Amino acid sequence: MRFPNPFSAQFQFLAQTSRRRTPFCSNGGSKSSLEMLLVWKQFFSSCREEPEELKDFSDYLDSLTNYEKSGVPKDAGTDSDDGLDLGRMRRLMARLGDPQSKFKVVHIAGTKGKGSTAAFVSNILRAQGYSVGCYTSPHIMTIRERMTVGKSGDPVASESLNRLFHKIKGQLDEAIQLENGRLTHFEILTATAFALFAEEKSDIAVIEAGLGGARDATNILSSSELAASVITTIGEEHLDALGGSLESIAMAKAGIIKLSVPTVLGGPFVPHIEQILRDRASLMYSPVVSASDAGTRSSIKGLRMFDCRPYQVNDVVIQAQGDILLSLELSDINLQMLGKHQLQNAVTAACTILCLRNQGWQVSDKSIMSGLENTRLLGRSQFLSSKEAGALGLHGATILVDGAHTKESAKSLMETIQMAFPDAELAFVVAMARDKNHVAFAKEILSARRLAAVFLTEAEIGGGKSRTTSAEWLRDQWLQACEEVGTKSVQEIVPEEHHPTCSSAMRESMESSTHLAAEKSLAVAVQAAGAILKRRTSAGKKRSSVVVITGSLHAVSSVLRSVQ
Repeated sequence: MRFPNPFSAQFQFLAQTSRRRTPFCSNGGSKSSLEMLLVWKQFFSSCREEPEELKDFSDYLDSLTNYEKSGVPKDAGTDSDDGLDLGRMRRLMARLGDPQSKFKVVHIAGTKGKGSTAAFVSNILRAQGYSVGCYTSPHIMTIRERMTVGKSGDPVASESLNRLFHKIKGQLDEAIQLENGRLTHFEILTATAFALFAEEKSDIAVIEAGLGGARDATNILSSSELAASVITTIGEEHLDALGGSLESIAMAKAGIIKLSVPTVLGGPFVPHIEQILRDRASLMYSPVVSASDAGTRSSIKGLRMFDCRPYQVNDVVIQAQGDILLSLELSDINLQMLGKHQLQNAVTAACTILCLRNQGWQVSDKSIMSGLENTRLLGRSQFLSSKEAGALGLHGATILVDGAHTKESAKSLMETIQMAFPDAELAFVVAMARDKNHVAFAKEILSARRLAAVFLTEAEIGGGKSRTTSAEWLRDQWLQACEEVGTKSVQEIVPEEHHPTCSSAMRESMESSTHLAAEKSLAVAVQAAGAILKRRTSAGKKRSSVVVITGSLHAVSSVLRSVQ
């Protein structure tokens, strides 16, 4: 399908060569050599190890197969002979005393929105006074983020996690030996989370599936242990690992639906995909609640600024008339999580809570409101503070970091930016894993109204480089996307500093066009993005400007670590 050309000016491609890096930061955005070295030092020192108390646990996990680093094998998430072996996970849990049976669980799967929905559900329950364990992935700053505990929702303390690890290490060692070393990083981490929540005497746990659902390590829960199954969205991510089609992905995620346990569908879904989910629910005698049915209405009323941070004002009305009758009406909800997609995640979470309330859990409308409003996640539509921007050497810049890495999440990101900064000049810094649809992602970003620059860069994925996409490969994918959206020409330009005969007309063209460049260093790419925006806004344009760092939560993690 051909897309209309969203740009009035031609794209300009700046070739990546060492002699051309300095001009990226020229004309009002230059930095001294010492300052640039300090920025590089910040980024290179950003991959800090976990605290000393967690060294034994971290080393133990690092000794295991980690698919976040290496990539998931083909069809590993499908309910087939090639799928991951849930039997070894069940044997491990039995060896630990089946801690997952000590509390009720809300199990959440989906292509996008799992982590946000899990955070919303957890915070609502905590607002009511429940002690909640929440398990999500990946983490941004520390592995402790994957396990939040108690009524506060803080990440598990290093000392507590270290103590638990040494308590169960003997059983873990035995299990790994009996399974011939096949237990993975994620399986051991998942088992540890269940053991932690049992030890902390959690009232309820909210568990995010890692990959798919049917063969995910979290899917060892029986019907009696589940309070609700939630499927947020279905999209084309991890295609090879989940069977190669949207239908096979839906079937894999439907594997978390259990006998007689309510199923909450987020959506909206393509009709035949929703039917796959509903057919599975029907087979399992599972009542279905849809957060996208006709009785559910939600709207964004606008944005408010508080403490230099945007809040999204929303109304939500839920009048479910399906398998379970649910009712809720909330006005003027101030969400810190921005965008239509986050509002949909909030509605999905609210529907989940209403299902729990239908089962006897005491949760007031006030707690639902409070939990939604107090939810904030690192790396999801997160604006850096002025101090953090300064730490990156971009004093006074508006910087947005978001872990979008699919076509759908890129579209949501662009909608959020359009809502918050409709007239802003934009410069993107993008680093992605190699197993993503780079062209589809790029097309969404290229729809921006005022796109000053895109810098394609690199970041370690899961702490390793095996899944990292090179900046040059990303550049080629984006050039392909430029052709497919109808860009008439892509040309290499030589900045004035290296081509004195460059005409004033050419310089003017450079200032009005979109620059596309490959730059291996994330630090330099961020600096270059800020410099281009500063040069444009200092050239007489009064528009606001935003540096957007995206493409991977791992890239976002590198940036956030560097400003601490």
